[in-house]
This record gives sequence, C-alpha cells and structure tokens, in this order.
Amino acid sequence: MLGPVILAASRSDKMRKLVSAAPMTKPVVNRFIPGETVDQVVPIVEETVGKGLELTLDVVGEDITTPEQAAHARDAYLELIERLKELGHGTKAEMSVKLSMFGQALEGGHELALANVRPVVEAAAAIGTTVTLDAEDHTTLDSMFAIHEELRKDFPETGCVIQAYLFRTEADARRLAAAGSRVRIVKGAYKEPAEVAYQDKSEIDKAYVRILRILMEGEGYPMIGSHDPRLIAIGQELARRAGRKLDEYEFQMLYGIRSEEHLRLAAEGHRMRVYTAYGTDWYGYFMRRLAEKPANLLFFVRSMITKN
Repeated sequence: MLGPVILAASRSDKMRKLVSAAPMTKPVVNRFIPGETVDQVVPIVEETVGKGLELTLDVVGEDITTPEQAAHARDAYLELIERLKELGHGTKAEMSVKLSMFGQALEGGHELALANVRPVVEAAAAIGTTVTLDAEDHTTLDSMFAIHEELRKDFPETGCVIQAYLFRTEADARRLAAAGSRVRIVKGAYKEPAEVAYQDKSEIDKAYVRILRILMEGEGYPMIGSHDPRLIAIGQELARRAGRKLDEYEFQMLYGIRSEEHLRLAAEGHRMRVYTAYGTDWYGYFMRRLAEKPANLLFFVRSMITKN
C-alpha cells in the first residue's frame, strides 16, 4: 500500500531533507508548483492570462495545528489578493482554498474556518473576483457545504467543489445546481472507504458523467475539473445538449499538466482555468497529492515524459 508510505514520508523531516536535496526533485516540483512566493507567481499569472487562459490560485499549506497557523494562511491569501488587485485581471484570476488551512480540523474548527475565510472572500469580491472552496475528505464536507451556504448569503459567487466518486455527490449536485451557483466537479483524489465512495474507475467515470449532466441541465455554472480527454468531450456534448453558450461553463486543469490542451480549448472559445498552486510548503503539498492517490505518481511521471 503506497498511500500510507508516502503519507508517512510527507511528515518526515529526514525524508523532506532527502527529497529536497535530490537533483531531480526541483525540476519536477517546478513543473507543477511554479513558485514559493507571490512575487514568483505574479509573472505566471501575467503569462497565463496573456495566453487567453484564466487561473485559480491555491496557496499551499498542510497540517495546520494551531489557530496562529490558520491566521497565517488567511493572511497569505489576503496578500495574494492585494497583488491581484494591482494586476487588474478581475475574474481572470480567482482563488481556491482548503478550509483545513483555515483551522477546520482544530477545536471549534467550523467557526474558526468560517471566521478566517470570510475576510478572504470579502477581499476577493472587492477586487471583482471570487473564491472556490475545495473539497477534502468526506468527513469534512458537511462543514464545507455549511460554510459555503453561509458565505453565499453575502457573496453568492462563492464556489465549491464536489467529488464524483462519493455516493452522496449526486444528491449534492441536485441541491447545488441552482441559479447563481458555481460548482467544480472532479473525480476525487482522497483515499475513501468503500462504504462512502466508488472504488472502480469505470464506476467513478459513470458517476462523473451523471453528475455533470445534472449540473449542465441545472441553472448554475458548472466547472469541469478533469484532464481526461473522454470526459472533456462528453462535457462539451452535454453543454451543447443543454443549450449552454461557451461562457456558461468552463474547464479547469492543473498547472503543468496537458498544457497544450489548455491552449486548444481556449482557442476553441472555451473558458479554460488553470489551477495553480504555490507556496513554501511545496514538499507537503506534493507528497500529499501522491498519498491521496498513489496512481498520481505514474500520472506525474507520464506528464514529465510527454511534456504536454
């Protein structure tokens, strides 16, 4: 079982030093995490927007164990928003946040996360952009959806993420596919038990299509998070059948993965948003993505080989 091994490595200072010092580590990390500071990511924002693409920016950070760390995460996003204000790209650059970074797992975490994320959402709205709440493991979702609902009372464009492999998600999609909602659908990357999630890839893909159809036929704004060519094509067809215009949904993919596909979709007139993570805790972020789904390791290796 690779997942627990990789997760253990992500928490090991010895492994951190070993991996960080390896000659091939930095080129791999740089491909998917383009910087550690706001100053380093600003040129990426400018370059991406210049190519006709949009972004959602994630300030990486893991294992928040104190309210002070949660406040630091909040302040990192507020710093990012100040820089985005200077760039003046509006909704071309939004933000994605994980509520665990804002203290969700701490004592009184629901209220703490809401208190920390609200000023970020408020500041984003003030510069004409918005925030999407990322989905984490299934035990956190009721809190995430409750915070999402609360934020939308004052900031209706606040988005959220749903994961196709969870049994609950079709019901969540029906509830969320309402006018004004913004919903990103992904397959799901966390290791979830068979009691709550599909385990077979084909079943996950079928669920993804069913849920995407619900979103496309609803009144909200679907955001298709996938690198799968077949699901991308299906998304285009479902949008066509639902009578959606090209600006009534969008595609989202990770920075550094299938970059040529980003440009192809944009050239066809689609809104294409690149999920771009940055920050000093790249080691924890990178290793945890592998731990969530060890098959990602092969995917990243293939991406390095294909370079697109």
